[in-house]
Amino acid sequence: MIYDPEIETRPVEEQFDLDRVSYRRQIRYLLDNSRFYQVKLNEAGFSNADDVGELDDIARLPFTEKDELRKTQAAAPPFGDHLTCAPEDLLRVFSTSGTTGVPCYLGLTRNDIDMYATNVARGYSAAGFSKGQRIAVGFNAGPFVAGAVYYGFDKIGCTVIPVGTGNTERLVTAIQKLGATGISCTPSYGLYLIDWCQDQGIDTQSLGLMNMITAGEPGGGDPLIRGRIEDAFGCKVRESMGIGDISLSTWAEDDDGNGMHLMARGFVHVELINPGSGEPIAWEDGAEGELVYTALQRDAMPLLRFRSRDHVVVNMNRNPSGRTGPRIRCIGRTDDMLIVRGVNLFPSAIRSILNEFTPDVSGMLQVRPKEAGVLQTPPLPVVVELGENFSGSADDLQKRLQTEIRSRLLVTMDLQLVPYGTIPRETYKSKLIDYSDVESAKAASA
Repeated sequence: MIYDPEIETRPVEEQFDLDRVSYRRQIRYLLDNSRFYQVKLNEAGFSNADDVGELDDIARLPFTEKDELRKTQAAAPPFGDHLTCAPEDLLRVFSTSGTTGVPCYLGLTRNDIDMYATNVARGYSAAGFSKGQRIAVGFNAGPFVAGAVYYGFDKIGCTVIPVGTGNTERLVTAIQKLGATGISCTPSYGLYLIDWCQDQGIDTQSLGLMNMITAGEPGGGDPLIRGRIEDAFGCKVRESMGIGDISLSTWAEDDDGNGMHLMARGFVHVELINPGSGEPIAWEDGAEGELVYTALQRDAMPLLRFRSRDHVVVNMNRNPSGRTGPRIRCIGRTDDMLIVRGVNLFPSAIRSILNEFTPDVSGMLQVRPKEAGVLQTPPLPVVVELGENFSGSADDLQKRLQTEIRSRLLVTMDLQLVPYGTIPRETYKSKLIDYSDVESAKAASA
């Protein structure tokens, strides 16, 4: 189903022409209302809207980093110098998880919430969710922005069963008793749910799920993870990706299943850049880079050239659904990239190789660096979990895996195979890179 057919199938150049108009309006709004961007752009040599120029000139402007938003909120709490509307116009205030100890606040007006909801409605409709369908939601309604997903379900007209994280028994019971056929959760939780049902003696296919949409972390589009979830539940799995400061469901995948379309059309402009140099990368088939976002229609706290740190691969093949424009698959966050003797490595690249070794391996893995930071000295320690019913030679499997990884990724690894169930199943997001060995070594030497 296409929620907004006119917009989602609009030719790319036609959309870009409309975005140019929205961009000029948003830039004027920013310079009139955001002290943060007044200072930032002026320091970069742009004192007015004419200096900033057109959307085609956007690569000349400085990036906005998440740390800048944290700093301005710390200096001028609670919203910093970047609240571009009257405080009384805010209808919701969400927060980040506050990994540094202090949460970062995100205010939304009624129009902003409607924009988030529209993108969710577009994305989740594309993934197969429909009016009247009963859906169990594995995202909490607050305080984090993921809770805004509920507004999008209202637009579709779904019957929503809010459960959130932390109570799998309640979620499964709700699916069983209320006849939910859809579920929204992280891919890690989808995997966790398989093992939880098995431990409870519940046949996963007896739940009657028809579709699952995953978000919150990369992985729902990974063939290994998707295949395992679809085989277990007999449902269709599709992937969505957003970024709290920009929108939920900024991207989502449709029935074709070969990458996520930009669902925030008209609301957001997206660039592809080289994460190292910051230089633009053309939207061509097979291109890789980091996504950078600019708000085009935002009342509160609009962002200009906001670095997402999401690293993606581009698919330019025609979509039989009629949706236009590039599709993407997120292969990891640039924060998670390691450099091993000059080779850039994402954990997802290892997982793509593991897919060819199923069912001998479960697909669960953890990279456990010996050194802090991005640069790593080979061999890189990696823990890979054996398949549930593995009965072959672990030594032989280990040698074959190491040879294949070395041949294809050009990285030497210290590969350790562990029994099925050893690597923790997470109810929210999985930790693919675990620096605890580094931290333990530091503590021991202190």
